[in-house]
Amino acid sequence: MPTPVISPREADVLALLGEHLSNAEIAARLFISVRTVESHTSSLLRKLALPDRRALSRRAVELARAERPRPAPALPAPLTAFVGRERERAALAVLLADHRQVTAVGPGGVGKTRLALAVAAGTADGFPDGVWFVDLAPVAGPDRVAAAVAAVLGVGEQPGQGLDEAVCAALAERRALLVLDNCEQVRDGVAPFLERLLAACPQVRVLATSRSRLLVPFERVFPVPPLSRDGGGTSEAVALFLERATAAAGAAPDPALRDGIAAVCERLDGMALAIELAAARWPTLGLDGLRAGLSDQLRILAGGPRADERHRSVRAVLDWSHDLLEPADRALLRRVSAFVLPFTAGAAVAVAGFAPLDPGAVADGLGRLAEQSLLTVVPSAHGTRYRAQETIRQYGAELLDGAGESARARGRHLDWCLSGADGLARAADEERQLREGDWQAGFDALAEELRTALAWAAERPERRPDARRLALGLAGLAFDRHLLGEAQQRLEQAAALATALADHSPTEDSPTDAADAADALREAARVAGCRRLGDDMYRLHRAAAAAALDAGDQAGAARDLATAATVAHRFSSTFARLPAAAEVTALLARARELSDGSAAASAALALAEAAVLADAYGSVQGSPDNTARETVGYAERAVDLARRAGDPVAESAALDALSGAHSWAGEPFAAAATARRRVELLALAPRTPATAHEQVDALAMAAATAIGVGELDRARQWGHRLAGHPLTAEVGHHATSWLLVADAFAGQEEDVLAGGARFLEAWEQGGRPRSFSLGPAAAAVAMVHGLRGDDGARASWLAVAGRAGTEEEHRHGYGAVFDATVLLHRGEAGAALERISPAPEEVWKWVSWVWLHWYAAVRVEASVLSGHPEARERLAGARATVAGNPVAVAQLDRAQALLDGDPARVRASAAVFASAGSRYQSARSLRLADAAGGG
Repeated sequence: MPTPVISPREADVLALLGEHLSNAEIAARLFISVRTVESHTSSLLRKLALPDRRALSRRAVELARAERPRPAPALPAPLTAFVGRERERAALAVLLADHRQVTAVGPGGVGKTRLALAVAAGTADGFPDGVWFVDLAPVAGPDRVAAAVAAVLGVGEQPGQGLDEAVCAALAERRALLVLDNCEQVRDGVAPFLERLLAACPQVRVLATSRSRLLVPFERVFPVPPLSRDGGGTSEAVALFLERATAAAGAAPDPALRDGIAAVCERLDGMALAIELAAARWPTLGLDGLRAGLSDQLRILAGGPRADERHRSVRAVLDWSHDLLEPADRALLRRVSAFVLPFTAGAAVAVAGFAPLDPGAVADGLGRLAEQSLLTVVPSAHGTRYRAQETIRQYGAELLDGAGESARARGRHLDWCLSGADGLARAADEERQLREGDWQAGFDALAEELRTALAWAAERPERRPDARRLALGLAGLAFDRHLLGEAQQRLEQAAALATALADHSPTEDSPTDAADAADALREAARVAGCRRLGDDMYRLHRAAAAAALDAGDQAGAARDLATAATVAHRFSSTFARLPAAAEVTALLARARELSDGSAAASAALALAEAAVLADAYGSVQGSPDNTARETVGYAERAVDLARRAGDPVAESAALDALSGAHSWAGEPFAAAATARRRVELLALAPRTPATAHEQVDALAMAAATAIGVGELDRARQWGHRLAGHPLTAEVGHHATSWLLVADAFAGQEEDVLAGGARFLEAWEQGGRPRSFSLGPAAAAVAMVHGLRGDDGARASWLAVAGRAGTEEEHRHGYGAVFDATVLLHRGEAGAALERISPAPEEVWKWVSWVWLHWYAAVRVEASVLSGHPEARERLAGARATVAGNPVAVAQLDRAQALLDGDPARVRASAAVFASAGSRYQSARSLRLADAAGGG
């Protein structure tokens, strides 16, 4: 099918459609008529065979993305030249072009990684959205595969999602290549991850390396052969030897020796690693020494299937290289196998520097191992580091076990990790005070070592106290690094370790261990709250109660059970499966039985009663006979008791209940004031999972309730603080939702369009979730596009609003306000009144919180402009409702002036709106005054 020819002017129009401009705006930008824009749009729809304007906008974005500079492949830069493999490179590239998942399979040392890197670099132009390399060798376990990929991609966690889902969402529409190296050790994690990834991301391709196939449905296996020895002295194997020997000796071997070198390479079966290790010895041994030493080792290991012989040839060269080392260097090689990431000389001293190895000789020993290609020097911004190729590291680990030094070396590695974690925690605290973030690079460089040490210690009863300490330290660091899923996982692991200490070694410390488990579970529940995982919060608070009872802490158990009951109501929208009402009520009853009447327990019980019995959080699970005033009373008691307990987090939660109760009672100003108290209360609180969760919720509620009473400048202030909070860094849709609504009401159109782009991208990457704040945000963006005359963009955003919120909330609440505003702007007052016709009390459930004043004011304006016979009566009735709201009062005053036929007063209202921060309504007053004949 021929490519459609698009004229330069059509291309200009298409690009501006991608910016979601209206026809009028495009006409003004290009200095052409609106009719001409419409003609070009129709032509583009026909030529590109697209159904509507929305599809044109998407195509424009795709074309813009295709034309922007391609991201450079995120591949490690090899320190040595890649030699040979022309046939394999071509064959593997073809296979990758034809199949979505290819696994390069072969024994360790055959050259899989270098081949995969060469093919990835050579095919990068075919992947406009990026090429990424993920080394899975340091990964501590199968459950960390998605986290390793996410770290390389720069993908953060999304509320209610695992990292595998976040990765899939980020790559869903990208044409990209992932190179997963060293898959064999975490194959049980790679296989399910790839199945999900390839099913969700149709344009992503994966090139994996492994010693065995991955056994996933899409897989095509590419066996990586040894280097070719065809051609004797001119073969690929000899070329590799010569290149590495020349680099080691500073001069190329005599060409007359090539046939002898070919014989050595043949004895080494063309295995790349074996050839490189042998070449490293060329300066000291020469050809005769190599032949003699290798012959002995290879003779010992001879026999068996050919594939096994290839593996044996690598092992033989490793044994031979090892035997040529001095005893101190042998000890160093095996001991540094405890590291899974590049390490410094200082780290090597800490882990490997024990008898018979002199700590002062470690640095020189590292240099000698690097000279023999047993270690690789890795330059970094923080100094020289060393690492062992994975095959060599595993060989060293075998030697470490055989020498009986594993427990000591890995124990020292654990101690080094504990010290490193403590240092990172101190750096995080210091840099948080300075508002810097350099410690994060230190964490990234150490995290996998911490995880490896933790996995080792957790399996050894004698090191469980250290394992628990490291799990807690890693949890805190992960939380500060915004790895919330890992923070929760480590806290639960710390609780399990504390429980194991209490169960398996019962001593007088056992109650303390159980209490430690309860504390860790509570903290895990708070992290789950930050992740918007209501089911986990509920489960973990109940588990904390059980641990508290094991510790003999009935009051603590009472608090935990009461908190679990509160969570079921306060965060009901974050549950995948809401617990039965009878179950929650039973938790509250049990909490009452266990309570000791202390301030903390009484405060937790009072809050649970406000939530469960009075439905203060509006989860619609409480008794229908409960009155709004009774709910306020329950919440006020909870606030008073929390304040007496001296717990700002508990007081914030109680104030949240009180704010909700005020909303239900039709007291929006009291709700807004209460929400502000939460922000002020938490301003100086230390950053913990509990305070961070409360701060984000408090800022969101403060912004929402400020919108509800027309305090637009204050709402925008809270909205900006919410958007900049560290906990919302990865969730731009939640971060910007209330700011978008405030900006829309304020008439900040450009801010809404820019913020809408961030919202939409984050919402789609987050799996298109539904929330009480996301629907209004999308509807607000739709309103702005409607006010700009862009019906196509408005329709697109209304579709988003339909998926991001609930249909009833949109129909009766915020949607009625936004839709009627657009209709009034277009002069369709009758249609606007029809859209917002029910009296506020008829739709109280959907307007009582944020939208009541806006609903009442817009309804009155529609009534006046449409000539409704009850317009004057409705206006008078709304006065009491909106009193104190500067924007809504001004809208009623303007409606009164219109009703009285006084265009001068209509014009004067423009200044009132401007002072209230509503730029749109200010401009509308001038238009209405002109239409009414006011000069």
